[in-house]
Amino acid sequence: MDVIHTIGRRKSSVARIYMKKGKGKILVNGKDFKEYFPVSTMQYKLEQPFKTIDMLGDFDVNVSVNGGGNTGQSEAIRLAISRALCKFDVENRTPLKSEGLLRRDSRVVERKKPGQKKARKKFQWVKR
Repeated sequence: MDVIHTIGRRKSSVARIYMKKGKGKILVNGKDFKEYFPVSTMQYKLEQPFKTIDMLGDFDVNVSVNGGGNTGQSEAIRLAISRALCKFDVENRTPLKSEGLLRRDSRVVERKKPGQKKARKKFQWVKR
């Protein structure tokens, strides 16, 4: 298996990754992941699946991600990487699953309702 292709989603973000054996280079939309995600927590999320199974620096990952914001994109990439590591070796599934990295977070923004200010907030009501 030379190139593994998987998809990860979170909120309105969709991440498509292509993973192969290499030196640990992670490219997100043509940029280095540390340049694309300057915040250290986002960088940690991308490396988390590799650290969980002690394979940090073993794979080159090419990511194409669109939609959503920083958090949604980084978590979509994390899910896609976790799925790819499971495709690479079935033994990786147990530690990744126990860490909660294979669960798709289905929470999305609740829609705004008519006659209200936001999804749950109402307009101010005056009695007199």
